[in-house]
This record gives sequence, C-alpha cells and structure tokens, in this order.
Amino acid sequence: MKTEMTLTGNEQFFQEDDLIVSKTDTKGRIIYANQTFLRIADFKESEVIGQAHNIIRHPSMPRCVFRFLWERIEAGHEVFAYVVNRCKNGDHYWVFAHVTPTFGQNNRIVGYHSSRRVPKPEALNIIKPLYAELLAIEAKHYTPREQWQASLPVLVKKLEGMGLSYDEFIFKICA
Repeated sequence: MKTEMTLTGNEQFFQEDDLIVSKTDTKGRIIYANQTFLRIADFKESEVIGQAHNIIRHPSMPRCVFRFLWERIEAGHEVFAYVVNRCKNGDHYWVFAHVTPTFGQNNRIVGYHSSRRVPKPEALNIIKPLYAELLAIEAKHYTPREQWQASLPVLVKKLEGMGLSYDEFIFKICA
C-alpha cells in the first residue's frame, strides 16, 4: 500500500505514558501494531498489517540513521534512536525508539520489535540540527544508497570527534 506523500508540517504529540509498539517480520513488514501506534499515525490496522514499516517513514529522517539501525538489529543488537515519523494525513511525530531483534529457535532472528516513547525536548534540540546536516548531505545524491553512503561517514566522524560511540551519544543526550 502506497499512501500519498503529503506533508502538512503539523506535529502531533502523544502522552508521556503512551507506548507505541509495532512488530515486523525479518523483511520489515508490519505484523503487529498496537492501538497507540494506529491512533497516533492515524492508520487502521487493516492499512498497516503486511505493509513495509517505512509506510510511516518521514522524508526528514536521514537514510544513514535507518541504515545504521538496520545493520545493528540484523546483527542481533538492540538500537535506541530518535526518529521522526509521518502520519497518514501528512502530520509528523517524534519518538525515542527502542528496536530489538526477536529471536526464535536456534537463536535465529524471526522479526523485530519496536517500542517508542515521547522523546525529551532537550535531546531533540541536538538531534534536529544533526539530522538537518545529514539530510543536506543526502540531498546532494540521487539514489538512497548513494545518500546513506555519503552521510553515514559524516555521522561516524562526528561521533568520533566527540569521543563517543553511537550508544553513548544517544544516552548522553537523553539523560
């Protein structure tokens, strides 16, 4: 299912005690979405089940962050990340996401689980300019692959310049 990519510029907010949950198969197709996910993203369950999770991908989300996230979870590691998502009507909402692989028999990955909470505004004050810088780099390239290949080294270099791993950076700004 492809939805029309219209952007309103309107930000949606959700409550501190709301927990957005979704599960995907190993290809990133949604197999579960809780009611909070559906309410905030403004979708019906029938519109998301079986669809690629990127149905909510906002174009203001740097491709390199998703590339990094997928590399980590496919390798069996959990990831915490700040993500801007798109609602069906073109609004957007920010989340602090915790994405983990789901393991089945023989310790094989059988899917992925994402829990998302309200992000701290102070963290977004750091993330938004960083993402804007990465997006500016990506905008100079045509294909998604070229985009993340150009921006990911910049992200890595920034982290190295701070003397922090990605995880240390994320937890430092959310503390």
